[in-house]
Amino acid sequence: MVNFYLFVLMCIFLIILPGPDTAVATKNTLSHGRSAGFKTAFGTCCALMIHTSAAVLGLSAIIVKSAFLFSVFKYIGAVYLIYLGAKTLWSLWKREEAASAEAQPNVQFEKSSYFKQGFLTNILNPKVAVFFLTFLPQFVESESNTFVPFLIMGITYTALTAVWFLLYVYLINQISVFMKKPRAQAMIEGITGTILIGFGIKLALEKAHH
Repeated sequence: MVNFYLFVLMCIFLIILPGPDTAVATKNTLSHGRSAGFKTAFGTCCALMIHTSAAVLGLSAIIVKSAFLFSVFKYIGAVYLIYLGAKTLWSLWKREEAASAEAQPNVQFEKSSYFKQGFLTNILNPKVAVFFLTFLPQFVESESNTFVPFLIMGITYTALTAVWFLLYVYLINQISVFMKKPRAQAMIEGITGTILIGFGIKLALEKAHH
C-alpha cells in the first residue's frame, strides 16, 4: 500500500460531501432524533463493509463490468431513493392534513426501518461499488496482492464514515433542538424528501462506464 495518509485525507473529503446517505441520516435525525440518526448511520456502515468484502473478493468488478448487473443495481437503488423521498413528502402532507392521531402509526413503522434505510440506500447504490474499484487501486502497487490492502482501506473508509456520521448526527440533533417549530421541521422534511427524489433520478440517469 502506498500513500496511506493521502488515502485517509482523500477519504475525509469524500465522506463529508453530501450524498444520499447523508440525506437519509439528516431526514431521520431531524424527524425522529439522535438515536434514529445513529441507527441509519450504522446501516450505512454495515453496507460499506459488504462493499469492502465485495471489492476484496472481486464481486464488485463483475457488477461494474456487466452492463446488465450494473443497470439492475442502479435502477433498484434509484427506485428506492425515490420511494424514500416520496414517502417523506407523503408523511409530511399527511401530518399537515390530519392530526397527530394518524401520524402515530407511521412513526412506529419508521422506528423499525432506520437501520434498513441506511443499509439499503448504500448497498443499492452501484456508484459505491464503482468508487471502491476505481479509488482503492490508486493506493496499491500494481504488482502486489490487493487482498490485504483493499481490506485495510475498506475498513479505514468505513471507520472514518462512522466517525463522521457520529459527529454529524450529534451536531444535527443539537441544531434540531432550535428547529423544533412545526414550520421549520416541515420545510426541512420537504427539502430532504425532494433531495432524495433528486438523488434517485440522478442515479437512474447515470450512465455506466465500461
